[in-house]
Amino acid sequence: MTTPNTENAAPTVAAPTIAELEEQERRLTLPHFTYDDAWALGTLLVELARERGAPVAIDIRRAGQQLFHAALPGSTPDNDAWIDRKRRVVERYAASSLLIGTRFRAKNTTFEDSSRLDPDTYAAHGGAFPITVKGAGVIGTVVVSGLPQLEDHAMVVEALERFAEIS
Repeated sequence: MTTPNTENAAPTVAAPTIAELEEQERRLTLPHFTYDDAWALGTLLVELARERGAPVAIDIRRAGQQLFHAALPGSTPDNDAWIDRKRRVVERYAASSLLIGTRFRAKNTTFEDSSRLDPDTYAAHGGAFPITVKGAGVIGTVVVSGLPQLEDHAMVVEALERFAEIS
């Protein structure tokens, strides 16, 4: 078993507040999102994951079509199942999976207990983020799975921030 490279690892991630999560979504609205953009964002996520030795799977979809998928060493088929469950939360609520889970916890409950959705189909755990295009709204999802949920979310946000700078 290979030990992940922690030298370039992201710092420990603190749980963001609802306001911080909502601000991330507003700030990370893109001017466009094409097939080439999906490739650029996906390869950026792969580069970040490789730099950190992160055993993740990455998935990017637009309008239900998978435009990018990568599984890095150490990831497993379980990561693909988590991707699907977290992605469905974004598709249903048009908000990040972490934001949805955080909103439920703020009401002193859990998504699993109160959403009335099958937890085998939906997971409000961090790592899935809406791809929002100015003037069009949520048009897709970007998902990372394989790290603790706050780190999955932080990796997606970091990649979207970098991507937004170049697009």
